[in-house]
Amino acid sequence: MAIGRRQVLVGSSLAVAATVVGTAREEGAAASRARSGVRPGAAVYEETKTLRQLHREAKAEGGTLTVYAGGDTATQQDGNKAAFEEAFPGVTVNMVVDYSKFHDARIDNQLATGTLVADVVQLQTLQDFPRWKAQGVLLPYKPAGFSRVHPAFKDRDGAWTGIFVDAFSTIYNIDQVGATAPATAVDLLDPRWKGRIVSTYPNDDDAVLYLYKLIVDKYGWDWLKRFTTQEVAWVRGTQEPADRVEAGSAAVALGTDGALTPGAEVKTRFLVPTHDPFMAWAQRAAILAGARHPAAAKLYLNWWLSKRTQSDFYMWPVRTDVAPHQGYRPIWDYPNANLDGFDRFMRDRGMVERFRQQLTLYVGEVHGDPSPGWQGLHPER
Repeated sequence: MAIGRRQVLVGSSLAVAATVVGTAREEGAAASRARSGVRPGAAVYEETKTLRQLHREAKAEGGTLTVYAGGDTATQQDGNKAAFEEAFPGVTVNMVVDYSKFHDARIDNQLATGTLVADVVQLQTLQDFPRWKAQGVLLPYKPAGFSRVHPAFKDRDGAWTGIFVDAFSTIYNIDQVGATAPATAVDLLDPRWKGRIVSTYPNDDDAVLYLYKLIVDKYGWDWLKRFTTQEVAWVRGTQEPADRVEAGSAAVALGTDGALTPGAEVKTRFLVPTHDPFMAWAQRAAILAGARHPAAAKLYLNWWLSKRTQSDFYMWPVRTDVAPHQGYRPIWDYPNANLDGFDRFMRDRGMVERFRQQLTLYVGEVHGDPSPGWQGLHPER
């Protein structure tokens, strides 16, 4: 069975609530603002309604909430869907999972053609959110708990908020590595790991690409040259490396995440390096100004920022008043997590593409179909 990834929360959340293009875009945004009661330019205050009240409003609104979620497989968010729907009976959420780099282009195209499907978007493409805010296509909203979200993880005007912290590093299978697990990127060059490493194509995922850049910046291009001689299995998406390591068909994976507090039967461990770099970011979420289900969208963001959901997430919370998993510090207390660096990296698209093309000379072109499948212009899975 696949280990918990972005598709599940740990703990008990399954049982507890825990530039504008075209007239069509303008009309859709105006209609959503009218439904939500937000006036253009009005100050946005933190939500004061309870989850119970928001639940009633979402049920009265009707319809199905559609969330475009960045991820790797079509079913990767099924656990979160089940948790949300069980917490709020009568409210249905349609989780459409695809690579963030496809979802952002999809949103742009839907806005340009007046065919918006998504109500909420949650992605790792951090650079999109300031642009969308400037274009006026995001609905300003501050869920309950917004004031407790770390300042680096939110827009001060409420255009978006981080909803969870994800991190990429090395993971390993405790049965496969024996007494000595790799602790640094240099350790991965040991001949004992040859043919036993799996990695997401770094030139296919900008978060993984950034992790590789941090390693190359520390150890040089020679590290990457030597790493590629380790008979690495290159795959698309970050779910498959996690699955292979948990199954024992690979001993180690570079460029994916894992539960900080794994269950008793889970064989995978996530490495938080002592000195080596790793990377982390807060997944940004926003309500589209043209959302057809703003009440359900607000309920969804409030659920994510609730203390219970934040505590149950398998990596780090975004709230400063929610303790991390036992044995870990808040993610902002790890300088080598490079939180600010990833945001800067994603905004500098010229640097991203220059590094991507150089790296491709070492690892080769990306091969294979996208792991979530080809979903087209208007997926509503």
